[in-house]
Amino acid sequence: MRHPFLEAVERGAILADGAMGTLLRERGWRAPHECAALEAPDLVRRVHEDYIAAGASLILTNTFEANRAVLGRHGLADRVHRANTAAAKLARDAREISGHSLFIGGSMGPIGRELALGAWTLAEAFAAHREQVEALVEGGVDLLVLETFPSLREAREAIRAGRAVTDIPVVAMLNFSADLATPAGERPAEIARVLAEAGADVVGINCGVGPQAALDMLEEMARDPAHPLLAVQPNAGLPMHHGSTLVYPASPDYFADFALRARDLGAVYIGGCCGTGPAHVRAMRTALGRTAEEVTGAVQAVQVAVRPSSEMVFVPRAGQEPLASEEPASEPRPQSLRDKLAAGRYVVSVEIDPPRGVTTRKALEGAAMLKDAGVDAINIGDSPMARVRMGALGFGVLVQQRVGLEAIIHQTTRDRNLMALQADMLSAHALGLRCVIALGGDPPPEASQSSAVWDVDSIGFIRVLKRLNEGVDFAGNSIGGHTDFWIAAAANPTADDVDLELRRVREKLAAGADALMTQPVYDTARVTEFFERLAETGPLDVPVLLGIMPLVSYRNAEFVHNELAGVVVPASVRSRMQRAGEAGTAEGIQIALEHIAETRSLPYVSGIYIMPAFGRYEIAAEVTRRIASLEGATLAP
Repeated sequence: MRHPFLEAVERGAILADGAMGTLLRERGWRAPHECAALEAPDLVRRVHEDYIAAGASLILTNTFEANRAVLGRHGLADRVHRANTAAAKLARDAREISGHSLFIGGSMGPIGRELALGAWTLAEAFAAHREQVEALVEGGVDLLVLETFPSLREAREAIRAGRAVTDIPVVAMLNFSADLATPAGERPAEIARVLAEAGADVVGINCGVGPQAALDMLEEMARDPAHPLLAVQPNAGLPMHHGSTLVYPASPDYFADFALRARDLGAVYIGGCCGTGPAHVRAMRTALGRTAEEVTGAVQAVQVAVRPSSEMVFVPRAGQEPLASEEPASEPRPQSLRDKLAAGRYVVSVEIDPPRGVTTRKALEGAAMLKDAGVDAINIGDSPMARVRMGALGFGVLVQQRVGLEAIIHQTTRDRNLMALQADMLSAHALGLRCVIALGGDPPPEASQSSAVWDVDSIGFIRVLKRLNEGVDFAGNSIGGHTDFWIAAAANPTADDVDLELRRVREKLAAGADALMTQPVYDTARVTEFFERLAETGPLDVPVLLGIMPLVSYRNAEFVHNELAGVVVPASVRSRMQRAGEAGTAEGIQIALEHIAETRSLPYVSGIYIMPAFGRYEIAAEVTRRIASLEGATLAP
């Protein structure tokens, strides 16, 4: 499967952000830059947000010097993992809060003087780079960006370290001097060829020089008709001291001209390094003339798939009495998830977390892409992991109205008392939402300064919903009609205490659950055993959507197995992911498809519920498209 970043750069130039260190210094940070993600996260996040607002299509993590060698100079070698994962998370948070479609590059710099002076060997450099790559990948970056490497010698080791861990794209840029050579004397054309042969997807120049010299070297690289994809990210000219401050002379207008010339020379990755800031990025964005979303190709897809905001899509089923406030539908209705399941269709739902901020574009684009792939419904979390997000109810309405996919909203009893739960559900019904999964919710962390409510648990909430379907609230007061909720409940076949889980699932079914949706599972035998035991006390006559979380790397498999409560990844699956190495994403998709093929013939499995890691909806889309090729597949239209 082609990576979205590589697809984007083949369509046109990606605009990267500018300097991180420059802005941190300007805003008062005086400690090692890479510690800012741990000690001043709000400061780093604001830098990312400023670059996103300026129009960057790609932002780089604050990890340029977050390797063991450089952090070790400050006595902080034990912070490598924390610094990199924290910085990646901050970049992802900034992206989510903005709601824009953009890429996150894991910034990696050279070892530096330890290697140059012979204090470190290349083998030690490889190990240090690999350690950083593992942390960045765990943090969820979309690609690796090697910056300011002084020589091919070390750059090749860093690329090799990246390829040993992951299959995400690699951008490799070397540091050149004004005489158009690296500090080691290597020329641009040679650099481009060797870096591509070493495994880099995009190669080029950054730091060291200003725009003019960078363009000269870019032109030399581009002379070879077989040149690889090219990148350029110069400083804002050559700096001078103004008192104790470094001043870079190149203006935003100058960078606007540079960006156009770089694009004309064939650069597909354009950005700024030391001395550049949001004003430079904004000027380049204006000159290049395309928004970040247009560069990634997502906006065009959404313009086709997203419906006008005034158009309601899902309404009560035929034959159901509407609430007094509702009007009958004036046009044909799409087939609902409930109807597809009743017709024996094998359905696919995919989980999308609502945005962290007020902008919904990125999440809606993901939903539109999934609709095009053939997904039947979108699951929408209710502040999952007890972190504040847009409400599932509000975002669910947007998905149904603007994308035309049915939403399954997660509703937890953690955050609302009994009165608020019922009020929200009446609002949801009036706005066209019909599918709800009743959950207790994750406990709020101490740092959230929030209190859990839990007037009722998930079982009690199912009873509340069934009463609303009967036309009365929990106290028995009439609501003037009746709701028509399809109520799902959670089940975990790999729970630590299976007997307790079975007992609670039986209580959920007795309370009136219409379907079960499971946690991620990777072991067909465990699934079979769990549901056979569940059926011992009576026939299992509700559909089950089996949880699928496609793995993306060995590191990801280890995290899911060891750190996600109640989820078990068998040793055989983890071994496969380890052997897959850089092909981890492809192997994870294959494992998911094999599990789907093994379980779809089970009499109680009616579909799957995909939970993509790191919001990589393109993986869920790929799994959905490939399900149709499995023997006996019958996907809903």
